Amino acid sequence: MLKNLIKWARIKSPWAVHFNSGSCNGCDIEIVSALTPRFDVERFGIVLKGTPRHADVMLATGAVNHHSKSRLKRVYDQMPEPKFVVAVGSCACSGCVFRGCYNILQGIDSVVPVDVYIPGCPPRPDAIIDGVVKLLKKIQET
Repeated sequence: MLKNLIKWARIKSPWAVHFNSGSCNGCDIEIVSALTPRFDVERFGIVLKGTPRHADVMLATGAVNHHSKSRLKRVYDQMPEPKFVVAVGSCACSGCVFRGCYNILQGIDSVVPVDVYIPGCPPRPDAIIDGVVKLLKKIQET
């Protein structure tokens, strides 16, 4: 019964931390736009936190380069278990236009495990909300 209560609380109020690994800021603007009253992501209980120690979900943007790899891993390790990662934007999903560059490792999944991919350059706020809701359904099924 306690596990069900914890799972219910995790689904009803996921706290997210935003990590930018070097993107063009297009995806970052769309994430912030999803927090505005027009799209109102807080109706799902999603709150953006400033520290990974209080977050359940990481919203990661940008292609991972050699410089940001260690920072991404450190932020991911600071998050408490269970933790979930959402790759926002084409650069976070696959490296996009930077794929094959000498300094790019490709997508976020080359460093940390990703639970949900949200493609687009940049993805619209409603697509970001849809991706987070799909993550919540995935958490509910486990």
